[in-house]
This record gives sequence, structure tokens and C-alpha cells, in this order.
Amino acid sequence: MAVGIIIHISVGSERRTEFFSDHRLSIGSDEMCDLQIHSNHFEHKSAWIVLENSDGVYRIIDFDPAVGLTINGKPIRRYIAVTDGDVINVGETDISLSFFAIEQKPSMITTKRMDAAIAPFIADAALESAASPKRDDAKVFLREFSRELMREIHWTTKAIAFVLAAGFITGIVYLGYAVSSELRANRQQAEQHRETIAKLEEQLGNTSSQIGELDKTNRELIRSQSLAQNVRVDYGNGICLIVGLYDLVDRGSGKVLRYPDPSQYGPTQLEPTPNEGEAPQGPPQSLTTVGGGSPVEYDFIGTGFHVGGGYIVTNRHVLQPWTEDDLVKQMMRTSNGRARVKKLVIYFPGVPQPFALRVRDTSSREDIAVASIDPAAVPLQIPTLPLDPDSQAATIGKTVVTMGYPSGPDRLLAMVEDEEAKSINQRFGNSRQNLINFLAQSMKIVPLTTQGAITDLDSRRIVHDAKTAIGGSGAPLFGQSGKVIGVNFGVFTENTASNMAVPIRFAIDLLRRSGWVPPDEVQPDQSTQSSEANSNTTVAGPTSR
Repeated sequence: MAVGIIIHISVGSERRTEFFSDHRLSIGSDEMCDLQIHSNHFEHKSAWIVLENSDGVYRIIDFDPAVGLTINGKPIRRYIAVTDGDVINVGETDISLSFFAIEQKPSMITTKRMDAAIAPFIADAALESAASPKRDDAKVFLREFSRELMREIHWTTKAIAFVLAAGFITGIVYLGYAVSSELRANRQQAEQHRETIAKLEEQLGNTSSQIGELDKTNRELIRSQSLAQNVRVDYGNGICLIVGLYDLVDRGSGKVLRYPDPSQYGPTQLEPTPNEGEAPQGPPQSLTTVGGGSPVEYDFIGTGFHVGGGYIVTNRHVLQPWTEDDLVKQMMRTSNGRARVKKLVIYFPGVPQPFALRVRDTSSREDIAVASIDPAAVPLQIPTLPLDPDSQAATIGKTVVTMGYPSGPDRLLAMVEDEEAKSINQRFGNSRQNLINFLAQSMKIVPLTTQGAITDLDSRRIVHDAKTAIGGSGAPLFGQSGKVIGVNFGVFTENTASNMAVPIRFAIDLLRRSGWVPPDEVQPDQSTQSSEANSNTTVAGPTSR
């Protein structure tokens, strides 16, 4: 029965052993503790642990959680018993407590554990070991004890022990051989199973790869079939109709150039340039800055798209239509004139009012131009079209979708009832400016969506068969990724199934040069600033396409 407890304390290099028989025992850095340990690791003094004797066993009834006590490497808990050999460590310090119980044999009960015939030779061995002070006492005692023990054991007992030992060794050898054979057979069987599993896994991997390829193909087919609908829903409101008006002025005086005799010259005010394939009409004998003749004016339309921050991407010839019109270029040469933009606005689907468009930059080599509107005025429903310069979607045979305003007001009127279209034509006559403004007020500005495939390409051109026409210049070309991969700029006049687009990377270079920041690079706290147009740029949108 336990009547006390021995505690071995280790603090750094200091060791000490204490015995306690109290019913309740406290250990810690506090002066009131039964066992006080001095340490600089703790700012405040407290009782780290409290032990209490319960039915002969010391149990932990309280402890300070701030000290970080562990018992045998595990977190300490209340009411656990402290047994022989338990070690309590104090946090990250070098303090440890080892516990050992003290047992007292009952005085009223004795047990005879030793045979009288054996006791004398044990005593003799002990006396002999004690009489040899120069030798190792333990070894001498053990040797003499073993010798006397063998003398006292009967030979029959020795024979039985030998037989038992031989049988035990034989059994161990047999079991070892049997276990080894069984393990060898199991290993062979396991190896066969592994080979079978490996073959099945290889077949499963091939099947999974085939299923993955089929699934990828199915997804591409589904995406191709729904590509036009998806981009129309997601980005249709970001496709704008560009409308402009320009006239010709004298380079020297800046005065408006007029026709000398309005009754002699064919084109009327706001009349578009001749159709493709027709020979241009010759200019009048001379234009003049005086008189009452009609001013030389042309309106134009085109397509553009919003790429964020109020920036609009379109074609250069959309914003500078006179550069593509041989008749106008001849007029400017013979009359020393230049083009001047009088009006340049854009219309978004679902938004009745136009937005003033300001030209930012044009490319001298590619048919690309960048313009902008006031970013603060961009309606919330106008999306930002994502650009994809490195996509694998720009591959021959891949599906593409384009959205724009080919044929301009003519196509927009074709989408309304015949009676309504006649009424609108009678009301606005030949004024495309007023007609487009009315269509915008009536929420009838809607881009045309067509789908096709890439038929050819090189580093500077993407050729596709998604149908478009005059007025569709500047329209975005979407790839199978659902992002813009090009900007439409031309159509083969002899093959209406072939259209051309400039890869979008050229537009990105021009955008960055103009101050555009991609939406994914815009910081959350960065406010959008409206940019001023270049002072030497005057451009307008074209009728080409």
C-alpha cells in the first residue's frame, strides 16, 4: 500500500530527490508550495500542480494551464493518477519532475517465498561474493548463484528442461520455415495481383483518355453550337454603332468647300459614297469657298466595341472614311482641301442617347483605331468585351462569331414591320442621321450576329466566312474561347463568303499606347480618368465594308 511518494526534481544541471507522505501536495514557484522551484522563466508565482492521495494513489486535482505542463509528452489533465516512472515537464523550460511510489509490506501477513533447501546456497553465494572485494560483486554473485542452482536441480529436471528446450527450438524453426514459405507464396500471389491491377489500370487510363477526348469534343461541339447565342447575350450590348459626318474645307483658309452649281453635280447633301464595284463619278470642274452652292458633306457609319474604361476599338477607315473614297481624295487634290469631322457619335443597344466619340490613336500600318467616350458616362449595362491575343481559338477550322451593323439603317429597318418601315422612311427621308437617332430612341439599335469558321490566316490577317458587309467594319471577331480574337476590316468583293480581320494583339498594342489599362490590371481604388484626344487627330467613321 502506498504511504508516500518520491519526486526526483531536475532543474538544468541541478538534481534533487525528495520524499513526501502528505495527503495533499503542491508544487510550483509560489512560496506557499510544499515543493518550491525557483525559475526565471515565469513572471508570476503560482502553484503549478496540486496532488492529492486518494485510496493510496496520488492524483492531479488542479494545475495552472499557463505553465504548459505535459505528462509523459502528453497534455496534462485533472484527476489522472501519477504512477511509477511518470515524468512531468514544465513548458519549454528544462524543469522535469519524476515520480516514484513507496510501498510498505503488511505487518500482519507474511508469505514464504523461498524454499529452505535453496536459501543456504544463496546465502553462501552472497558471502563468497562479499569475501572477494577486488572482483565485480554482481558478477561473482551471479556466477556462484547459477552454479549452486545447477547443483541443486535434479538430473531428471535437467533432462526434461533439455527436451522442452529442444522441442521449443524445433517448433520455432518449423514455425519460421512455415511462415517464410507462406510469406513467399503470398508475395508471389501479391505480385501477380499487382501485375493484373497494373494492366487493368492501364486499360482504365486509356479508356478514361478516350472518354476525356470524347467529352472534350462534345463540349467543343456544344460550345460551338451555342457560341453565337452566348456572346450575343453576354456582350451584345457592348457593340456600338458609329455615326459621323464630315465635310471638306480649304487647307489654307479653313473655309467650307462648296459645289459651284448644285444643279449640275450629282451627289446631294449627306449622300453616301458610290457603291463598291461602281466607277466613281468625276468631281466638279472646281470646288469653291464662295457662293451659295451646297457644301461637300458626307455621312458615314461603322461598328466598334467597348473594351473597358470608355475605350472603343474600331478600324482606321471607319474613323477616316475619306482615305478609302477615291472620289473624295480626288476632290481634295484638285481643290487643295482636307477633311474635317463635324460630328462623331456612337449608339449602344438599349441606350437611347448617343455618346460623343473622341479619337485617341490610329495605326499607320494595320487598319486599327482607338477612340474613347467619357468613362463616367458609360452605362452600367454596357459590358467590357474580353480580349484574347494568345488563344488557340485563332486556328483554321475553328468557329468564330462576329457582331456588327452591316448595311447600317437599311438592315435595322428590315427588322421592323413593312408599314412601320414605310412610315419611318416617309418621315425622315434621306437623312440617315435623323433616322438612326429615331431608331435609337425606339430601342431598335441591335447588332447582327453571324457565325462561321476560320478559313485561312497568317501573322497579320484572319480570314473567315462569318457574313458581314458595309457598316460591319470594326466589328469584333469572337473565337471559340468566347473572347475577341480579331477586328473585322474588309470583305472580298468577289467572294462574299470571305472576310478579313486584324488579330486583336495589334489593337492591344495601340490601346496600351493610348493609356488603356486592361480590366484585370486596374487596382480597386484606381479611379477612371477621362483622356483627352490628340490635338492633331481628326477622324470619323466610315461607310466601308
